[in-house]
Amino acid sequence: MLQVIQQTDEKVLQFIHIICSNSFFDFIMPWLRNPYTWAPVYLFLLVWMWQTYGKKGLIWSLFFFLTFVFCDSVSASIIKPLVHRIRPCNENQLSFVIRHLIDCGSGFSFPSSHATNHFGLAAFLIFTLGKMYKWVIPFSIIWAVLVCYAQLYVAVHYPSDILVGALLGFGIGVLNASYFKHRFGMGIGGS
Repeated sequence: MLQVIQQTDEKVLQFIHIICSNSFFDFIMPWLRNPYTWAPVYLFLLVWMWQTYGKKGLIWSLFFFLTFVFCDSVSASIIKPLVHRIRPCNENQLSFVIRHLIDCGSGFSFPSSHATNHFGLAAFLIFTLGKMYKWVIPFSIIWAVLVCYAQLYVAVHYPSDILVGALLGFGIGVLNASYFKHRFGMGIGGS
């Protein structure tokens, strides 16, 4: 089973790096996956929540931050050290396919912490703000998917790393959103 997953992962990466590569993506994908690119969005969101919803907005911001902390801790500090999967950009057998657009780093690949973190935050956004602000749902999903695709495009993760990370993050985000809604009301703006 693991061999089938590995072969599928490699075929998808070959497709992305041979068929889907272009100069625009070469420029934009490293930028999209960079956490500093999204820092102003997070800062705006946290300040806006505080300004708009006062104390409840501050509590929401705390839970948003805790969602990130839980996602990152579980993926990077617990699972990655247990699995020890080498990043595709460090695999010799893929060197003929992978185009090195960023420094690969020496960390492990499974699961993708970017996928875990962004899908966790997206789920938290969707399940706490999605009823009031319908645009949050497509925005959150598109944002998380773009970050994940960028991770594949720069070859720091396999598709299965992304899939498992996204599922893990989504689950953590839903759990945190559920606790927030149960403990502090039905969500922002709700009773």
